[in-house]
Amino acid sequence: MRAAATLAWTGPPIAVVGIGADGWDGLGRAAREAVGDAEIVFGSTRQLALVPEAVTATRVNWPSPLLPALPELLERHSGARLCVLASGDPMFHGIGVTLARLFGARALRVLPQPSSASLACARLGWSLAETPVVSVVGRPLVTVLPELADRRRLLVLSADEHTPPVLARLLGRHGFGASELTVLEQLGGPAERLHIGVAKQWDRPPGDPLNIVAISCVADPGQPRATRLPGLPDELFGGGQLTKHEIRALTLAALAPAPGELLWDVGGGSGSIAIEWCRAHPANRAVTFERLERRRLQISDNAAALGVPHIVIRGGLRAELSGDTEIASPDAIFVGGGLTQDGLLESCWAQLRQGGRLVANAVTAESESLLLNWASVQGGALRKFQIYRGEPLGAFTAWRPQLPVAQWSVTKMRDIGPELPTDG
Repeated sequence: MRAAATLAWTGPPIAVVGIGADGWDGLGRAAREAVGDAEIVFGSTRQLALVPEAVTATRVNWPSPLLPALPELLERHSGARLCVLASGDPMFHGIGVTLARLFGARALRVLPQPSSASLACARLGWSLAETPVVSVVGRPLVTVLPELADRRRLLVLSADEHTPPVLARLLGRHGFGASELTVLEQLGGPAERLHIGVAKQWDRPPGDPLNIVAISCVADPGQPRATRLPGLPDELFGGGQLTKHEIRALTLAALAPAPGELLWDVGGGSGSIAIEWCRAHPANRAVTFERLERRRLQISDNAAALGVPHIVIRGGLRAELSGDTEIASPDAIFVGGGLTQDGLLESCWAQLRQGGRLVANAVTAESESLLLNWASVQGGALRKFQIYRGEPLGAFTAWRPQLPVAQWSVTKMRDIGPELPTDG
């Protein structure tokens, strides 16, 4: 399937040429001809310096910041033969992806080189197909955290020379200090270097800015397991307003997150549902609505600590909707608090897209009655959960019941009829 363009491109196809640390000598004939035939060549200072002086094209350094200026910059020269230089494979976390999103695949002629991940796996003897890659170029470093697991191997695309030491400290703070780090610099070029060390003992100063870090994960003994599967241990979340992990796992199963989907978490509390939704897949997004400022701050702290700082945190749902009509319609909504607020469930239902899922949990008789009424009109599934936990009772163990939770889950197949359900 071709990339869907957001802008029309009327000029000749843009040549997008990947160039590695081995420079001009590493390019094939087609890539050299694409650069040589161009009237204007765009790239970073480092990339443009790799092109020999015999190439007569006008050289244009990328502005900073790049993304806001990119559409106008290229369209200004759309009548010329353009070439864009990229590092390695332009479609691997590179500018080729951005250009395809803007102008569509038909506007591009992409000529890739081996990516840094391909070269790193070749040096390490790792399977490229089985090695996850996390880019922290323009992204917070904590986005690495959801990928960590004992005995797992992964690659991190560094932002610059400071990434390796900061990454080593991050691993130490989150129970992976015994992990082995391999920093691979200037891969494929004459200045290629490789450094190996243990995260908690890493004392090497910043090196080359062009590097990728390989991690062989080793979890500290006793470290709570924090996988992408729902139901993280409760102790990983700060703050008291929390959907407990057994109910949280059942709730995420009902919400059924799929890659790239958007969740609204209404009554965010500690943010546990939105956080686990986003940890389920790197492309997942969430907006959490929480009226209390102290809880919003706690959600922000929890989201960063668990590697999903991109969660959007807003105030109360109805106040936010009245002040911002541009909030994107969600694929799923979870209502964990405020069910009995006048009009809240109606607002959620109205904003949910057709085919979207809504899951609501209730612990009071009043909110449970409201769910029963809605289910009588909209259908869906009603469930009630009672969790018991074994706790000490003197020298013995007793089963302590948690508050029972009623849950309504439904897929929106039609809008509300003329008679709205009430809590009566």
